[in-house]
Amino acid sequence: MIRRYLLPTLALLLIGWAIYRVYSTQRQEAVLEPKTPPPTSHYPYTVAGAGLVEARMENVQIAPAIPGLVLEIYVEVGQRVRKGDPLLRVDDRHLRAQLQQAKAQLRYAEAQLAKLEAMPRPEEVPPAQARVAAAQIALALAEDLFRRAQRVWPTGQIAEEEYNQKRLQRDLAQQQLAQAEAELRLLEAGAWERDKEIARAQVEQAKAQIQALETEIERALVRAPMDGVILQRNVRPGEYIAVSFPGAAPAFVLGDMSEVHVRVDIDEYDIPRFRPGAPAKAYVRGYPRHEYSLRFVRVEPYVVPKKSLTGENTERVDTRVLQVIYAVENPELPLYVGQQLDVFIEAGS
Repeated sequence: MIRRYLLPTLALLLIGWAIYRVYSTQRQEAVLEPKTPPPTSHYPYTVAGAGLVEARMENVQIAPAIPGLVLEIYVEVGQRVRKGDPLLRVDDRHLRAQLQQAKAQLRYAEAQLAKLEAMPRPEEVPPAQARVAAAQIALALAEDLFRRAQRVWPTGQIAEEEYNQKRLQRDLAQQQLAQAEAELRLLEAGAWERDKEIARAQVEQAKAQIQALETEIERALVRAPMDGVILQRNVRPGEYIAVSFPGAAPAFVLGDMSEVHVRVDIDEYDIPRFRPGAPAKAYVRGYPRHEYSLRFVRVEPYVVPKKSLTGENTERVDTRVLQVIYAVENPELPLYVGQQLDVFIEAGS
């Protein structure tokens, strides 16, 4: 008896379970209301785009001109700086040592030039004049002895050898006088002009070396290229910092926050509907109740691949965009550089 009703009972149970499964899988889930309503445009025709907050003069990425060890950092994130203010200093101790050496070389070269320009020394002239006077006396004595020899030579009172000796002594005294007079003229003339030119060139060379080292020392000091606010700092004292290259993080990011700009990406398919100068509205993500009025600044007339992604599932990433710059006119709520906004631009019909 039990076996007679067992199979139909199991069949009915299986059919009931199948009906329940089909019904439960086809049941519609309840539609949940979003916690924050999405932003909507108030324009009859609009072009929507993702906006990225940036500084007025764009975000300036600052890197050192020369690589090296970071010795000092003079600013912090959020600090306002003026153009020319020091930001950080790369190790320049070896350059400063070379600068001291170059300054010593300059002093030596200047002393050499001053020595040449001051020649002759006053103390050197009297000895040279005395040598000329002594040579004149020696010549007068030699000429007197030679004249005497000439008078007695015909009489044969002196030998030919002695006569020739007196004549040679006179000739030697003449040459010695000429040498002393030439040395005096050379001394009184001072240094040779060519030697002075060489000394002047050595002075200029030393000055150029000092200027080059001072330039390198100045390049080791990173300064602010404009007025602005330090938005980001990616370096610390004691770290080795290299010259910037593509993909590397800059030492500082500087921005002029006197006016906040928004860089809006307009999809290339929406470009025909965009009108330069059109008004726009922006909304903070997660807080669409607050509306920012935007003022048109400029269009960057170069369509580029899309880089600023919103993270939405429906977003196209293989497209190109036209970048338009707007200024925020009513920044009551704070906006931060790099923050994304939903932007709606009034478009033509």
